[in-house]
Amino acid sequence: MNNYQSTLAERFMRYVQIDTTADPNSETQPSSMKQKDLSAVLVSELKAMGIADAELDEYGYVYATIPATGNSKAPVVCFCAHVDTAPDCSGTNVIPILHKNYDGSDIVLPNEPNVVISKEKHSYLKERIGDDIITASGHTLLGADDKAGVAIIMDLANYLMANPSIPHGKVRILFTPDEEIGRGVNKVNMEKLGADFGYTLDGGERGHLEGESFSADGCTLVFNGISAHPGYAKNKMVNAQKVAAYFISLLPSDSWCPEQTSGYEGFVHPVHMEGGLEEAKVQFIVRDFDTKKLSEYENRLEEIAKTAIAKFPGATYSISVQEQYRNMREILDQQPHVMKFAAQAYQMSGLTPNIQNIRGGTDGSRLSFMGLPCPNIFTGEMGIHSKQEYVSVQDMEKAVEVCYNILQVCMEK
Repeated sequence: MNNYQSTLAERFMRYVQIDTTADPNSETQPSSMKQKDLSAVLVSELKAMGIADAELDEYGYVYATIPATGNSKAPVVCFCAHVDTAPDCSGTNVIPILHKNYDGSDIVLPNEPNVVISKEKHSYLKERIGDDIITASGHTLLGADDKAGVAIIMDLANYLMANPSIPHGKVRILFTPDEEIGRGVNKVNMEKLGADFGYTLDGGERGHLEGESFSADGCTLVFNGISAHPGYAKNKMVNAQKVAAYFISLLPSDSWCPEQTSGYEGFVHPVHMEGGLEEAKVQFIVRDFDTKKLSEYENRLEEIAKTAIAKFPGATYSISVQEQYRNMREILDQQPHVMKFAAQAYQMSGLTPNIQNIRGGTDGSRLSFMGLPCPNIFTGEMGIHSKQEYVSVQDMEKAVEVCYNILQVCMEK
């Protein structure tokens, strides 16, 4: 990348100051209109670069095209990132801090001195000594997930548009809302996107390349009791809350749960519980890399529910399952060149690709099944969804180089 001048730190630190927290309780698209505040800024900046077709649609998606300058037969590549941040931790009034030439010491965040980013808890920091590290100030998350990805794509676009003599194929840019609440691609117009394959910029450590994700369902158990006046309830009342609580108590705590699983192990995880005397509801997320196991897990949950209501005569239950996303590997295995192109680009960038699985999902998980095979590339975002979130500027710059080299590989192939 000759004459490359990074704009990443400045861009990223501007973007994170725009509150884009997703709202899981909203039924609108996007879930919070403030996500469009950042998207509008991105469209304005893309147009200022000379990308005339940059647009923000009614659903909060940004589409843009970097025109081809080389072989017209090169595949159309999409780079994708999401603008929203997780509702788990406040994203309001983010104050980014640039720690230049990180010296390896603990990073004490000034607005909340008890929030410390240490090498003991964040071992990856040991590999980033000498880098420029960006954190928040202690009151909020940083928003590197996924504004690091957004900044990387914008920096790449800036470089390519400023250097039109560099040969490359057509590039499509996609910025999505609501990824953090599982709705990131609900309204994507795939015909308009018009790409052959893509890459999300939403990964962690430098060198990681993710082509496999969980398959995921949502599962809801509803327990029904019998109401009666509490003064005259003997042998009549069945409290649905107690049925649900007993059901929860039957779930194993030493296995089959997030806190006791890793690697390729799946789990079920109760994420929300509500109810009263007559009805109580327990909502689960169900995860495994093997899609077939999801139904096994859901059947096991139903058997536990039957055991629970047997202890409370008169109680009943119902179960419902909603598909969320599927393991992207099922699609990527059918088009192995997509991962191979990325791996070659990593090597051209001086990196050994570290092929990883994602114990979660990305927009790419669903995009892959919507016709756009879409692995995930690192951004350097670490400590995500927390006040201890941080990112290395040099990691982001290396991700720009990888994306650039993907385009060069596509030209060659």
